[in-house]
Amino acid sequence: MAESSAHAAVSHDFGTEEKRVIFASSLGTVFEWYDFYLYAVLAPFFAALFFPPGNSTAALLSAFAAYAAGFLVRPFGALVFGRIGDLVGRKYTFLITIIFMGGSTFLVGLLPTYESIGWLAPILMVTLRLVQGLALGGEYGGAATYVAEHAAQGRRGYDTSWIQTTATLGLLLALIIIGLSRGSMDAKAFSTWGWRIPFWVTIILLVFSVYIRMKLQESPVFQKMKSEGRASKSPLNDSFFKYPNNKFVLLALLGATAGQGVVWYTGQFYALFFLVITLKVDYVTAYWLIGISLVIGTPFFVFFGWLSDKIGRLKIIMAGCLIAALTYFPLFGALTHYVNPALEAYAAKTPISVAATDCQFHLFVGPWSKFSECDRTRDYLTTRGLSFKSLPAEPGKSVVTTIGSIKVEGFDAKKLDAALKETGYTPAADAKQINWFMTELILIVMVIYVTMVYGPIAAFLVELFPTQIRYTSMSLPYHIGNGWFGGMLPLTATAMVAASGNIYYGLWYPVVVAVMTLIIGTLFLSETKERDIRVYDHSMLP
Repeated sequence: MAESSAHAAVSHDFGTEEKRVIFASSLGTVFEWYDFYLYAVLAPFFAALFFPPGNSTAALLSAFAAYAAGFLVRPFGALVFGRIGDLVGRKYTFLITIIFMGGSTFLVGLLPTYESIGWLAPILMVTLRLVQGLALGGEYGGAATYVAEHAAQGRRGYDTSWIQTTATLGLLLALIIIGLSRGSMDAKAFSTWGWRIPFWVTIILLVFSVYIRMKLQESPVFQKMKSEGRASKSPLNDSFFKYPNNKFVLLALLGATAGQGVVWYTGQFYALFFLVITLKVDYVTAYWLIGISLVIGTPFFVFFGWLSDKIGRLKIIMAGCLIAALTYFPLFGALTHYVNPALEAYAAKTPISVAATDCQFHLFVGPWSKFSECDRTRDYLTTRGLSFKSLPAEPGKSVVTTIGSIKVEGFDAKKLDAALKETGYTPAADAKQINWFMTELILIVMVIYVTMVYGPIAAFLVELFPTQIRYTSMSLPYHIGNGWFGGMLPLTATAMVAASGNIYYGLWYPVVVAVMTLIIGTLFLSETKERDIRVYDHSMLP
């Protein structure tokens, strides 16, 4: 009887500790994602602040390139901090990462703009984005590993799913703080200095997060491994240069995290940019639409994490990739129909073509980039949400744009404006014409796709790798999948749209990557939910 009571007390204590670990780890990670995504939400706005004027698509691509830079460097942060986490400990490492993240984000709020110091402004901003990316590269793997190693057997999907909510909650928090800042002042004040407020708020969140994390204890699984002398002396070598772990790293990337990454960024960021840039919805309305979808969709992270404890992680992730790949084109087409029916009607009745030579595909834009008249014309049309047909050049003419029955030779913005006005083009979405219910339903569906692929992924990755190299091994494929495949999505899709002349063409990028992940994951990965994560090498895995 006494033994039973003691066991109950231990179970109760473990449950309390488990909840405290989940809360503290998740809260700190929310703040870190908030820091990282402030720039992402403001990327179209930053195009005018930190890059030269004159070509809106060039400035937007430059802003997206800076946005992508933070993602591209994340795998290097995974290598640096993952190694520290496997050698020194989980708690110590993600204390460092949150300090780096918070400090660099606060400094973004102090940066002068392009108008003040020219090209030095984007250089400084990109440098801080790189620091953010390095820090985030070490944060996620630490938090997910830490929570999973505290979780009871059979609850890892549920427990780590709370960590999975943090990216979305961080984005939601960023939308709220930016929305409050923009709503409390006029547009000129926000452009002058108000945009800095969300970055300054970071210092408060940083102090609170560090205080909470200081109270945590090291992972019991890591402590046990260290006490038994089983820790890896070279986690990088053991992770990436020893078979079969290097095989699992590659399979985790191509068969799980790449597809998960593009589904995540399509359903949240690309949807936001599509509303604002293509469909011409005002920023505040777009923030509300995305914010509501995030609030409604976020509990599904926990649901699919819980469900993965019952039926398995892999099949849920694969199902999310499949459904997303099959439905993205009709869903984004439906967004146009329900958000800006005037734009849809205009495009249906007004054929547009561009006959030109010297058209280039621009991805990474900078001082080295040169834009032809064709490039400027395509920029003009795609930033107005208009698709067009590309035709061979007319003899002796660099570019001829035909809008309905009106022809404009060369690139002349005023003549193009007049042609659009004469043919009935409406430059902004009419809020009275938006079908709010159907728009929100579509956005919620895309967020649910995100929760399907993202909710179970932390538990899956933790279970895929042995304890002594878990932090390092899971962090790299996660951050390449999310940072490179996912983080490059807005930049790549925007460039694809401009090059093709089709406002939906950029969706081929997430569709192809999701299908690749579906095929590789289905053929070469197996379920992990029954594994005991206390095992130390792959020879001991079932």
